Amino acid sequence: MAKLNRDTLLNQMFADPKNYPYGFSRSGDFSINESKALVQSGCLIAALVDGLIAPETDDDKELLAAAFAKKDPQTPAEKAWVKYQKRINRPKLGSIYGTHHTELEDDDSIDEDNDIEIELDED
Repeated sequence: MAKLNRDTLLNQMFADPKNYPYGFSRSGDFSINESKALVQSGCLIAALVDGLIAPETDDDKELLAAAFAKKDPQTPAEKAWVKYQKRINRPKLGSIYGTHHTELEDDDSIDEDNDIEIELDED
């Protein structure tokens, strides 16, 4: 396997086909500048966060601090990464129809003993 370094990671385009199959710019979650920042520096940030490479510069250390919420994001790449993490880690919404079945209780059952008698006038 090729050794990862900062320059090769910056030249790779970042994509997340699982969560954003049509790309970041077409998702509606990110602005044009945010999607560009994610595509350009997302591979580097992901490698830093996963521990695949060690931070070499002060910028790398700042990216890590923002990614782990130790400081507020300042650069467009930091802001886009934090927003991306919030989007993919948000709770999944449930169905509006529910997932469990309700059963009839005794009060809801149909009583066959309650026959209705109708009297007809034959005039």
